[in-house]
Amino acid sequence: MRVDGEDLRELMRRFPAGVAVVGVELDGERLGLTIGTLIPVSLEPPLVGFAVRQEAALHELLRRSGTFGFSLLAAGQDAVAQHFARGVPPIALWEGIDVRETGGPPLLAGAIGWLTGHVSAEIPAGEDTFFVGEVLSVEEGARERPLVYVDRRYVSG
Repeated sequence: MRVDGEDLRELMRRFPAGVAVVGVELDGERLGLTIGTLIPVSLEPPLVGFAVRQEAALHELLRRSGTFGFSLLAAGQDAVAQHFARGVPPIALWEGIDVRETGGPPLLAGAIGWLTGHVSAEIPAGEDTFFVGEVLSVEEGARERPLVYVDRRYVSG
């Protein structure tokens, strides 16, 4: 029996995923994208993995930059998650968004934590690219419940 992509999508919608926004900046161009695929891959060295659709504007900027910042969203940051998930035109992407200026990739205020890193591998995966990144910094944020995505909606974890 062949599995249909829609069957997989329907089942995985019932499996909660943490919500994060990946931010990339290069030569004055700054983009962010909501991601539900951030996973730890290795502790030694510290590596994370995440998938980005090849047609996403952030995809090519990430490949060119090679560096990224993740903001792990807290409960109550659903509007921020929605904002970066729906493909807002880049010119308006950061309007009204509270950003922590760190001199590196953009990080969002109010998150439960942040990490920065650089891409160490790219693996083509269907319509996505699975990026493996070496983590260069980790910082804890607010002691809040995480934002998770399950059954097509954001909820407190």
